[in-house]
Amino acid sequence: MPSFRILQTIALLGFASRAARAATCEVAGGTSDDGPAIKTALASCANGGTVLLDKTYTIGSVLETNDISNVAIELTGTIILSPDISYWKSNGVPLTFQSAYTAWTIGGNGIHIYGGGTYNGSGDTWYSAGETGPIPWTIYNAKNVLVENIKQVQSPFWNNFVYQSSNVTFNNINLHSIQSDGSQAQNTDGWDIYRSDTVSITNSYIINGDDCVSFKPNSTNILVENLYCSGSHGISVGSLGQYAGTQDIVKNVLVKNVTMVNAENGARIKAFGGSASKTSTTGGGNGYATNITFQDFKCDTVALPIVIDQCYETSASTCATYPSLVLINDIHYINVTGTGSKSKEVVSLVCSDVCDDITATGTKLVGTSGSSEYYCTNIGSTTDLDFPCSPDGTVVSASSSSTTKTTLTSSTVSSPVPFGILEPSLIFPWDRSDIQVFQKTSTTKTTTVKTTSTKTSSSSAKTKISNTK
Repeated sequence: MPSFRILQTIALLGFASRAARAATCEVAGGTSDDGPAIKTALASCANGGTVLLDKTYTIGSVLETNDISNVAIELTGTIILSPDISYWKSNGVPLTFQSAYTAWTIGGNGIHIYGGGTYNGSGDTWYSAGETGPIPWTIYNAKNVLVENIKQVQSPFWNNFVYQSSNVTFNNINLHSIQSDGSQAQNTDGWDIYRSDTVSITNSYIINGDDCVSFKPNSTNILVENLYCSGSHGISVGSLGQYAGTQDIVKNVLVKNVTMVNAENGARIKAFGGSASKTSTTGGGNGYATNITFQDFKCDTVALPIVIDQCYETSASTCATYPSLVLINDIHYINVTGTGSKSKEVVSLVCSDVCDDITATGTKLVGTSGSSEYYCTNIGSTTDLDFPCSPDGTVVSASSSSTTKTTLTSSTVSSPVPFGILEPSLIFPWDRSDIQVFQKTSTTKTTTVKTTSTKTSSSSAKTKISNTK
């Protein structure tokens, strides 16, 4: 049963006309399962408070912290996900898409996670067992969320999942999910966005073994900017159209200033082909991907820098008979440069149905042996591509065309993201430094609260939350 003490102070939270009561809760940690204490702290210190995680904590059981409001989580210590394979496979929270499940759901309104601390997913246990583990945490039915200055290591599955949420920002995340021996770990996507709107991922460093960022179905109004990705499968739209009878939409996406190193793909769009089965889970879904821009995208030893695959995980014969029902149009590549590593092929635009309004300018890609080849099928028009492309599926080398077909300017390419960049200071007015400064000069009152009794004490100036055996 958790017991804790709460230090309550009055802090100015950025509003000129009002003050709010803020609580600071420090979780003791050091047990085999600190999840219940963390959950208690988040409930107790909501409405403008801060939960301080400055020690080592173990998440040993499912942690569902939903419907929390106006709370900051200051992680300066380390969170460790318990490597209990049998427990998590039986008890993780299911997320309805691609058999994903999570250990921790974080939901509500106005959530700030920061502090420079680490979340360790204990991935080696899962990697060596060949098992699919839980997502360490999921932004779950939430809005107005800022996650910044956090380190994530060895996730047993996707590192971050944004699920049915809006107005979410990740900034300055250091993500390192590979095996201890240095080899790649599968399915360790950096971010997966699903059924979510207005999401920003910025200024982050990622080493992993799958998609650096993946825009899964119904991701809209997305900004990805200033990322370094190593060892990944690229920045990916999709996969889309996996489930027959389901509509998948990805629109209004800007990916800008990304460096992709030692990766399988660079800028990638992937959609399943069609299917004869109305209950297929391997294609046949419909929808569209539109208004997507990859800009200032640098590739260093990337197997295939530019990819559209409208027959993803679908045989050529099936795709010919049942073309993809996911429409792909209004796709723009601006200044995609660098080197391919697998072959001479540096661009592969494979559409089973016609892909329209595909443009490219400033493309400078070199494959192996210093040569470049381009493969295109069912491209509606090649007029606005600055590399040679034959829409009938003929492989074209750079030597077959010595001139750039069209140069697009800023006046001819409309802004692909019609929304402003999230401004955290407007959404999170309880800036941590403001609370600290105010506490130094304020009169404080300490309240001790226990689940077994209610009494007051003034002997401590710091909140303590711990599990009581």
